[in-house]
Amino acid sequence: MTMTRPVVVGVDGSPPSLVAAEHAAQAAVWRSRPLHLVHGYLHPLGYGVPINPYEVGVPAASEDGRKMLEQTAAELVDRWPGLTVEVRQVAGGPGATLVEESRRAELVVVGSRGLGGFAGLLLGSVGTQVAAHGHCPVLVIRPPDRPLPTEGPVLVGVDGSESAELAVGYGAEEAGRRGGTLVLLHVADDGDDTGEAEALLATAGAAARGSRPGLTVRERLIVAPKADQALIEATGDAALVVAGSRGRGGFAGLLLGSVSQTLVHHARCPVLIAHPYQPEQ
Repeated sequence: MTMTRPVVVGVDGSPPSLVAAEHAAQAAVWRSRPLHLVHGYLHPLGYGVPINPYEVGVPAASEDGRKMLEQTAAELVDRWPGLTVEVRQVAGGPGATLVEESRRAELVVVGSRGLGGFAGLLLGSVGTQVAAHGHCPVLVIRPPDRPLPTEGPVLVGVDGSESAELAVGYGAEEAGRRGGTLVLLHVADDGDDTGEAEALLATAGAAARGSRPGLTVRERLIVAPKADQALIEATGDAALVVAGSRGRGGFAGLLLGSVSQTLVHHARCPVLIAHPYQPEQ
């Protein structure tokens, strides 16, 4: 990775996206990276639809969008002096725009709902798209009305998969930045061999301690019939939960594993999806 990768956040003026921008600003400060506020906008009739046959079908950036981005940037710089913020409007769907931005980003942050999101829709289509297709770690901010977490552990689900190993590494980094505790959690079925589960946790714990000497790491084994429900309940007192993009037995074509999908829709704290970094192009 080069030192130029920014933290990118999608902003559309909705309250959840503004909360996401605050989380992104904090993440950028912790990482000593610039923050990019990105607004993906569409033509009123859909992307690429010209008003008449003689017009090029690319919509113009809106004045309202520009003002919204600049106001958001000013408020963030006022709150975090020294933070470098750039704003940009990009012609295209918000989800596709952020997925493309993720190729060159340190982290992409998305809100759990955007403009026009139905109250009953647990995660907007943009958040779902970016969480599944991102080319770098993706932070999904939920619940949308929660202030920046100031305490609580960083939680990582461990299942022995390569994706979970990556999540443990990211989780250790996050806990180190926050000065908090890393909790490694494995959920076993009633009939499972708990010895194997304990060995998994011990291996993950050793890796985390090795990567971050001095970090407080705890290993927690839960016996429960449903792994996803147990993980959701465990997020109640966490500052962040980190999940791999795929779990054990995940199909190669499945872009986001079932447990990770459940967390981004139902977790009681922000969710970091541990995508590996895309080589810069």
